[in-house]
Amino acid sequence: MNSSTLALLVAAAAFSAGCANPERSRNLADPNVSATTLAEQVCSNCHGVTGSAVSPNFPNLAGQIEPYFVAQLNGFKSHSRQDPAGFEYMWGLSRSLTDDQIKGLATYYAGQSPARQALEGDRSRLDAGKSIFETGVADKGVPACAGCHGDKGQGQANFPRIAGQHADYLVKQLTVFQRTGDRPEGGIMKTVAHELTRQNIDDVASYLQALPNL
Repeated sequence: MNSSTLALLVAAAAFSAGCANPERSRNLADPNVSATTLAEQVCSNCHGVTGSAVSPNFPNLAGQIEPYFVAQLNGFKSHSRQDPAGFEYMWGLSRSLTDDQIKGLATYYAGQSPARQALEGDRSRLDAGKSIFETGVADKGVPACAGCHGDKGQGQANFPRIAGQHADYLVKQLTVFQRTGDRPEGGIMKTVAHELTRQNIDDVASYLQALPNL
C-alpha cells in the first residue's frame, strides 16, 4: 500500500467517525443526537444558532416558552398544523424527533436571549399597535393581546412569546388564523383575528416587533 492510498484511507476513516459522532451529527432520525446539536447543526439554518432568525420568513425562537414550543413541534410532527410555510419545512424535519429531543429543543430556545429587532413604521402606527395590544379593539369585541400573551408579550401558559417577533411573520400567522383552518389548535386566535382589519394586523405586528425596544 503506497503512502497516497494510506492517507486516503485515514481521511475516510476520520470523516466516517465524525459523521457517526452524535454531537456533530445532523441526522434527525438518530435519537442519540442531542437537542443542542440539532439546534446548532440543523435548526440554525433557518432560525439562527441562538434562535434569532435573520430572515423574517422564519420565526424567532429565542425566549419562546417551553409548553408552546413543544405543542407546535408536536403539531408539525402529527401533521395537525397545516399552514403552508410551516408544513413545507417542518413536517419532514419533525417526523422522527423523540419526545426528549423536542423537550430539549424547547429548553434550549427558552434559555436564549431574544435579539432586539428593528423599529418599523412611524410613531402613529406603533401607537395604534400598542393600543390593540394593550386594550384590544373595543368596538369589534377584540380583546387585548396582553391578556393572553403577557403584559410585555413575553408569553405565558400555552400562549407564545410574541414580543420581538418578526412583523412579517406575525402578519402571516394572523392571516392564517383569520382566513384558514390550518392551525386547528388556535381556535381562540381564529376568533380574535376574524375582526381585525389588515391595518390592525400591520400595526400590532409592527408594535410587537419593536416591543423590546420601547
